[in-house]
Amino acid sequence: MMPTTAHPEVLATDWLPPVVLGRQAEIQEVLRRLDPPQPRADRPWIVAVAGPRGSGTSVVARRAAREVADRLRAAEGPTPRVLSVRLAVGRGAHGVATALLQRLDDGFDGRGFPVREILAGFLRRLRREGRPTVLVLDDVAVGGPDLAPVLGAVADPDRFLPEGEAGMPPIFTILAGGEEGLRTLARALGPNVSLGPFLRLDGYSVEQLRAIVRDRARRALGQPLPEPMVEALAARAIEDGAGARRAIDLLRHRLLGAPLVGSLGRARWPVDPGVAVESRVVRAIGAASRGVAATLGEVRRIEAEIARSQGDRPLPTTTLWRRIVRLEQAGYVRREIRTGGNGGTRSLVRVLTPIDEWVTTARPPGTPRGFGPWSVVGPTAWGEGRAEALRPLPEGFPLDGGPD
Repeated sequence: MMPTTAHPEVLATDWLPPVVLGRQAEIQEVLRRLDPPQPRADRPWIVAVAGPRGSGTSVVARRAAREVADRLRAAEGPTPRVLSVRLAVGRGAHGVATALLQRLDDGFDGRGFPVREILAGFLRRLRREGRPTVLVLDDVAVGGPDLAPVLGAVADPDRFLPEGEAGMPPIFTILAGGEEGLRTLARALGPNVSLGPFLRLDGYSVEQLRAIVRDRARRALGQPLPEPMVEALAARAIEDGAGARRAIDLLRHRLLGAPLVGSLGRARWPVDPGVAVESRVVRAIGAASRGVAATLGEVRRIEAEIARSQGDRPLPTTTLWRRIVRLEQAGYVRREIRTGGNGGTRSLVRVLTPIDEWVTTARPPGTPRGFGPWSVVGPTAWGEGRAEALRPLPEGFPLDGGPD
């Protein structure tokens, strides 16, 4: 039996390892091309990292961004910032521009503003603060949002500033995604904004995947994962053709019971949009986030207070994390990893859909007694067997069993 996962946050999609296994040379190449703190090339300073799904494009981009910021900090100028946005199909240029400005102002609501005005507000804010900025635009893909307006603004920010306010602090941009998506973007940008030659990554070898699984499992559990399971997870990831992303997905499933996500982003078993979580978790997210964003620690603290007031035991950290994973998979929240906190990072829960639109019920039909008060998020009814499919795996779930 596997002991309780001590640090489930390291299994999050956006968690950034302190050492990126097998990709140090590529990170150094990004730094060489961007050439911080004072690039010799003319603006814009953009590097595109291309590779197949699971090849480490995201982690290379985000770790390189941190190291660019470290070099800027060492130059003893204004404190740099790193802003990262994970792109989503259907989000559009408006959504990307809004997300960027929300990184500077959590309360900003982009509804009703044209894209150009949002980008102008973003760039004016950067100029006013005078801090160099590193942007990471992750998961560039065919069918994703149109980044041409965003990159056009980054390439020529002065035209978005009021007259007499020319002069921006440096903006370094790192793009990460599939090669075809980046090629489509390059064609849309035309000759005015060049992405230059892509930094291309090959897929991980099976030995590299084993090292990644070993490292992430040890950080999550506080002890090594049995080697046969390491080998099995790496082999399965290679078989599925999705590399490190798939390997971590499989590991997350084994340790936390999170549903597996297929290569096209669909759940591997049919699940209704309704998602079961304890009602006090919903209340805790609402109180901690005020409808915007909250740290995981604050959600945990409020959930514990509500539980004790009801005479119940607070949820273990691993179980609470599972509930938040479910809400994220339904599209109601998004987990983010930011700098700060213990170990240099902190976990945020960002609310994407107004909490007062979440539909709650006392208990999903067929749920055994003893599971406590529940909320069902979303309008659809529970189908036969859905409660069982969504039920969290028990603590100590064996690594060689469970639903696939």
